[in-house]
Amino acid sequence: MRRRPGIGGLQTAAAARDQYRLLGENVAKLRTDLMKEQLATFRSQLEEFARKHKELCKLLRQKRKHDREAVSEDDCLRAISKLKTLGSGFEVISAGKKKLVRSVPTELKKDHNEILELAQAQGYVTVDEVERRLSWTHGRAIDALDTLLDEGLAMIDDGHSDGKRRYWFPCVSSISSFGADS
Repeated sequence: MRRRPGIGGLQTAAAARDQYRLLGENVAKLRTDLMKEQLATFRSQLEEFARKHKELCKLLRQKRKHDREAVSEDDCLRAISKLKTLGSGFEVISAGKKKLVRSVPTELKKDHNEILELAQAQGYVTVDEVERRLSWTHGRAIDALDTLLDEGLAMIDDGHSDGKRRYWFPCVSSISSFGADS
């Protein structure tokens, strides 16, 4: 017949459980600190990307500010349309109220444009938000977002406190929207 553990065995088991719990808490804290650091790096790089690549016409105006004639939006649109006829892949597409310059030959479908329009409000979307606001199935939302990721139009942010993945769109968001969700 096997004997059950006595008080000493129970105390040893309780001490082992406490050590495992402390170790788990330490590991969770280290992971949380690392994720916070990665998120801070991601946000700063995203803000720098948006500052560097926002609104093509402003950049052209700055480059040509010493010339006599200013560059208008219409000048940019006409120049890009001429490039398109040469087969270079440059094209102006509309996403809601904004115009985007596409520099790679990718076909954005209606689903992709709807997500870009939705992202204009806060700079990002979540899968739940796409499903709810556009009345889409989960698979449809994931497929469209994955395509936008593959094409480099979106970036993933998995470091938010609510645990929901955010798909950031620097091409349609204003710089002020990056810090607004902290």
